[in-house]
Amino acid sequence: MQTLIDKLSKKIDEHRPRTVRLLKEYGDVELGKVTIGQAIGGMRGVKVLVTDISYLDPNEGIRYRGKTLPEVFELLPKPAGKDYPYVESLWFFLLTGDVPTQAEAEDLVEEFKKRRKIPQYVKDILNAAPKDSHPMALFSMAVVAMQKESKFYKAYNEGLDKMTAWIPMYEDSTDLLAKMPGIAAYIYRMKYKNSDFIDDDMSLDMGGNFAHMMGIPVPYDDVARMYFITHADHESGNVSAHSTHLIASALSDAYYSISGMLNGLAGPLHGLANQEVLRWIQGVREQMGNKIPTKEEMSKFVWDTLNSGQVIPGYGHAVLRKTDPRYTVQREFCIKHLNDDILFKYVDVLYQVVPDILREQGKAKNPWPNVDAQSGVIQWFYGLQEYDFYTVLFGVGRAIGTLANITWDRALGYPIERPKSLTTDMVEAVAGIK
Repeated sequence: MQTLIDKLSKKIDEHRPRTVRLLKEYGDVELGKVTIGQAIGGMRGVKVLVTDISYLDPNEGIRYRGKTLPEVFELLPKPAGKDYPYVESLWFFLLTGDVPTQAEAEDLVEEFKKRRKIPQYVKDILNAAPKDSHPMALFSMAVVAMQKESKFYKAYNEGLDKMTAWIPMYEDSTDLLAKMPGIAAYIYRMKYKNSDFIDDDMSLDMGGNFAHMMGIPVPYDDVARMYFITHADHESGNVSAHSTHLIASALSDAYYSISGMLNGLAGPLHGLANQEVLRWIQGVREQMGNKIPTKEEMSKFVWDTLNSGQVIPGYGHAVLRKTDPRYTVQREFCIKHLNDDILFKYVDVLYQVVPDILREQGKAKNPWPNVDAQSGVIQWFYGLQEYDFYTVLFGVGRAIGTLANITWDRALGYPIERPKSLTTDMVEAVAGIK
C-alpha cells in the first residue's frame, strides 16, 4: 500500500509548478488594495496568505480541501462502532486532499501509535513547574522542550536541500501531533487530578486514547474526535494559524512554531470564547433560578441584555453569514447525548430565539451561533469542568491544520514573511492630512 509520505511526495511534485509559474509569470498581478483601516485595524481582510488546506466560506463555513465540514465527517473513515472519524484520517486528508481508505486510515493510526510516547524529560519539566501555572503555559513549555528532537533542525544543520525540506518538517509534524493529545491529558491529570496519571492504551486511536488518558468514559472518545476535527483550522489569518506560518517562515521547526501557536491561542481575544460562553450560560441559568425558560421568557431576557448594551456571547462571526457548521455538528451530538441536560436546554432555547431577535435589532451582520456557543457545555457535561483547560483542547485540534500548512510551506519553498510598515506621518500623508 502506498504510504502517506509517498502520496504526499507525489502531490507536492504535481503542485510545485503551479506556484513557480504564479511567481514567475504573474508575480505583479494585484490581489487587492489595502486601506488605512486595514493597516491599523489588524490587517483584517487583507489577502496576503495562500493555503490550500482550508478556506472559510461566508455561506458554507469552513472548507477543508474544498469539502464542507458535513462532507468531511461523512467521508472520513471511522473506528468500528463510532459516529466520528479517526482524527488521524484528517491528517491524511489535509496533507493530500485525498480521502483515505479505511485501510489507509488504520495504517496511519498504527503509525501515530509508534510516535506518541511522551519523553520522560517532558514529564519531569511539567512536574517541576509551579502548580499554579496556566495549562496553556505548561502545554507550550512541553512542546518547545521537545525541540531537541527536531529532525528538521538536524537536517538544516547538516545542509538542508530546499527540494526535500518538507520531509523532515513532515516527520517533526507527525511526531509532535502524535504526542500532543497525551501531553494534554498528562497536564490535565497532573493539574486537576492530583497527578493520578492514566497510562497510554496502545489499542486505541488518537481520540479514544485521549479520552482514556483523561479518565472520561465513552462517548467522550467521540467528543474528542469531533472537537479536534472541528477545531483543526480556520484559514490562515487568525492569530494561532498565522503565528505558525510566520514562525515557520524563518525556517523554525515544528516545535518552535507550534509553541508560538499555543501562545497566540492563549490570548483572551482568541481561544477563550468557549469558556466565556459557558460562564455566561451558567449565569443565565442562575438568574432564572435553574428553571428551564420558555421561549417568551428567554426572549425577554435576551432583549433586556441587548438593551443594556451587552452582547449575546456565542452569536455572530466576523466572516460567516449563517449558522456555523461546527455548531451544527455539535448540536447534532447534543441532541443525541445531552438532550436532557439542563445547560443544553438553555443552549437550545437560545438557538430558537436569538437569531430572530438579532435580526430584528439589526446590528449584527450574522445573527447565527458560532462554534463556541455550545462547545463548553459539552465539555462540562462530561465532567471536564476546569475552564482553563478548554483552550488546551483547542490547541490540539488547531495543531492538525497548522502543521499540515507548514509542511506544505516548506514543500513550496515559501520565503520568510517580511511585510513593510509605515510611520503614522506617512499614513497621514497618504490620507491627505496636513
